[in-house]
Order: sequence, then structure tokens, then C-alpha cells
Amino acid sequence: MNTKKIMIYGANGYTGELIAREAVAKGFRPILAGRSASKLQPLAEELGLSAMAISLDASETLERTLRDMDVVIHCAGPFSATAEPMMRACIAAGTHYQDITGEMQVYQIAHDLHAEAKAAGIVLCPGTGFDVIPTDCLAAALHRAIPTATHLTLGFDSDSALSPGTAKTSIESLGLGSAVRRQGKIEIIGHAELTRTIDFGRGEKFAVAIPWGDVATAYYSTEIPNIEVYIPMSPRRAKKMQRLNKFRWLLRKTWMQNWLKGKVDKSVKGPAEEKRAEQQTWVWGEVRNDRRGERKIGRVVTANGYDVTVHGSLAVMEFLLDYQGEGGYFTPSKLCGAELVEKLPGSGTIKIGID
Repeated sequence: MNTKKIMIYGANGYTGELIAREAVAKGFRPILAGRSASKLQPLAEELGLSAMAISLDASETLERTLRDMDVVIHCAGPFSATAEPMMRACIAAGTHYQDITGEMQVYQIAHDLHAEAKAAGIVLCPGTGFDVIPTDCLAAALHRAIPTATHLTLGFDSDSALSPGTAKTSIESLGLGSAVRRQGKIEIIGHAELTRTIDFGRGEKFAVAIPWGDVATAYYSTEIPNIEVYIPMSPRRAKKMQRLNKFRWLLRKTWMQNWLKGKVDKSVKGPAEEKRAEQQTWVWGEVRNDRRGERKIGRVVTANGYDVTVHGSLAVMEFLLDYQGEGGYFTPSKLCGAELVEKLPGSGTIKIGID
């Protein structure tokens, strides 16, 4: 049995529970933590683990608790509100931090905290799942193929259903719009403003640009200044997304956000294990240097997004338990190498060519 001390914060959520169960299956005994003792206790009793309720607002108590931990896997959203206090507590306590967010804002916060984390000798590695392990690793491999690349485009195609947390994150982006990176700067654009046809790995599909985390992380991993991320979408749905642009001001309202998220709580459940086992994800990328006329395509097939998150989070956790390097902010590929995705159950190898 592994004696390293790990905390899974937000273990009562859909993905947090999956991570906790798999950690126990691998011989770890994580501490389950979150904001509600009553929600944590049933899982803790079933798995024979310790549980504690602790608020992210109780900074001194949180820091004192974290001093006994080697790594925190942060699973409690919305990460736009919860990630920074946990990161700062980890820096103060000398504890490695990772999370399962896909929120671009969180990656920017971690990047801004790089110097503080480095001085404390601890790692900040948000996005240790889907998002962003597969796309980040593919981005790093494509950058190796064309080190002088000026443009990077990424995308993925999946049949996997949304978990409640992912659905709520999507709702938060409705009022903000989409995003791309241009000449090193993130630009906010309209929903479904950019479209193209892409063969993600199972035939050409109409696709739209989305505000995926790689608009931030792929730049930190590769320094390629122009980045876009796409998912397949029917032209009809894209038209509906475009019409939403007129109402982004309304979709940003707190009461509207709360109403939409309330509907998620009532209707969205994470996919069952047998359903997840049937699903795969096709990840695609294109890198190019227009000045030199160079272009390459990369692909990798992975398990469904939730299994990638479970196994990816634990792979990064195990890496950090033995980590002897410098502290600071890292993307998954910067921390563990572009080969990380290939080591996860259900993943194939990264294949790069000119297509």
C-alpha cells in the first residue's frame, strides 16, 4: 500500500468519485475532502477512507491541513471560483497542485502564479485530464515536427456525454463567447464565428471554433502564436449558436447562469461505466508555417474523456509523488512529456504526417 498523502478535493462530484475509486484500486489511500461532510461520508465509508469537510474560504485551516499532503487533486468546480484559493493554499503549504479544469481562466491564473510556485518548490499543473492532456500532448508533438510553426489548430470528436460539472462550465462560456489566439494574444470572438471542415479521424465533419483550454495551454507549451480549437457541430446547431451572440449580455447575468445550472442539476448525469467503455475520442491537430509552406497533421485516439481524466490525473499524481525537479506552473506535456497521452489506458500512439 502506498503511504504518500494525497487529497482529492471535490471527491463527491461525478469525476472526483471516479478518481477516488481508481486511486483505491491502484493501492492509494487518498483523503477525501470537499465542502460538505454529508456528501463525502457515504463514499468514504464505502471505500474505507478518511473524509473531511473544509471550506476554501478558511485559508489558514486549509493551509494547515495541506501541509500534511504531498499532492492535491482538485475536482471541485466552478474552477473559476475555486482554483485560485486552492492554488494559493498549496503554495503556502508546499503541496503540489493539479486539477481537472477545462477553464481557460484557470490556466492563466496558474501561469501568473509561476514565480510564487517556483519559489515554493511546488508544481501547479491544472488540466490533468480531458481537457487538456490529449490535445496538449498532440500540440507538443506537432511543435516538435515543425519547431518554427506559426499556426496551430487542434480539435477533437467524441460521442461522450457531458458530466454535470462539464455542462456547467459550458454554460459559463455562453455569455463570454468563443476565443482564439492571434499573434500571441487571446481574442474573444462570437460563438460559431469560425468554421471549417475537418477529418478528426472518422471522416470529414463540419466544425466550429470553441474557447477550449488549449487556446491558453498550447501557447504555454509551444509558444506558437496563432491557435484555434474546433469540435464537430451540425451547421444547424452552429446557426443557433450564432444567434446566441445577440444575447451574450443576458447569458452573463448571475440569475440566468444560476437558472441554467439549476436545470443541469436536475437533468444531467454523468455516463455509466458501460457507456463510457463504448466511447472513444478522436483528437486531431494541424501545425503549419505559412512563410515556408510547411504543414503537418497529427492524430491520436483515446478513451472517452472521463476515463482520460481519471487515468490522466492519477498518472500525473504518481509523477508528482516522485518529482525532484523545479517548482512552477506546468502544462501536462511540459511536466510529463508529450508521450503522456500514449501511456493512458485506451490511448493509441500519436501519428504525424502530411495527410
